[in-house]
Amino acid sequence: MKTFELSRRALLGAAMALGLGGQAIADGHQVVDSIHFLIPGGAGGGWDGTARGTGEALTGAGLVGSASYENMSGGGGGKAIGFLIENADSNHGTLMVNSTPIVIRSLTGVFPHNFRDLTLVAGTIGDYAAIVVGKDSPINSMDELLAAYDADPSGTAVGGGSVPGGMDHLVAAMVMEAAGKDALGVKYIPYDAGGKAMAALLSGEIAALSTGFSEAVDLANAGEVKIIGVTAPERVDAYPDAPTMKEQGIDTEFVNWRGFFGAPGMPAEQVAAYQDALAKMYETPEWEAVRARNGWVNIHNNGDEFKAFLEDQEQVIGDLMKKLGFL
Repeated sequence: MKTFELSRRALLGAAMALGLGGQAIADGHQVVDSIHFLIPGGAGGGWDGTARGTGEALTGAGLVGSASYENMSGGGGGKAIGFLIENADSNHGTLMVNSTPIVIRSLTGVFPHNFRDLTLVAGTIGDYAAIVVGKDSPINSMDELLAAYDADPSGTAVGGGSVPGGMDHLVAAMVMEAAGKDALGVKYIPYDAGGKAMAALLSGEIAALSTGFSEAVDLANAGEVKIIGVTAPERVDAYPDAPTMKEQGIDTEFVNWRGFFGAPGMPAEQVAAYQDALAKMYETPEWEAVRARNGWVNIHNNGDEFKAFLEDQEQVIGDLMKKLGFL
């Protein structure tokens, strides 16, 4: 079986809080006057929640004086990236949130830029992926899903909230590949909204749904689904009843990181100040309240560590997308 591991460095470095600059001491004194968060998607999404939750913790803890937010949807996140690059000199007070799609969409050419065109500030959190089935499904484990797939591959479809070749599809393919199945044989059906995917799950149009772990926890807590596998190295406190893929013999891990980028050419002292504020944030009760509420995992890596993490992910995802015919 193949192991898909995106970065040991990131997982082993979880929750590290390394201050990189001397602008403040660790008792909560202000590090940065203000931060403007640029959000590449609409209100209520994962990027929006990450930016606003981070701003809430930073200002609540007194590390940042004030935070403002701007949602700029379009181009799968490409509009915001282009804006930040084209208006770099006037946006040194801006941090843009992003996540795994910046890697996927630059590989596929959805937009012309990639993470190397930006200032890498820090990766901050991770959200594992999960496979869920409907509450009334006869399937209760990955073994049972795999058995159903073996019996009727085309009738055992997996749905997701991203386009073919997007993150939910890649996670489903990754899991099936690690389970010894042909990733190309997985029937994947995309849905453009969570409600439609849930309706498909309950109607039997799809046998399982590939989604983010925090979304899966919300659905499970609402009594709508059963989580049959999570791509974490060990069970996650936010929903300890969810078994990992690894404990079911499927040797795969995946984390959808989220982190922050600055405009190209951001002054080094400003980068260090942002990194310092984010590092100190992990030590605060304000951050722990936000993190626990969302079921996020602390995955903190600054600068060069962040770049190494992204390069690892780009390699793994690129290899899988080539196999699936998307590159």
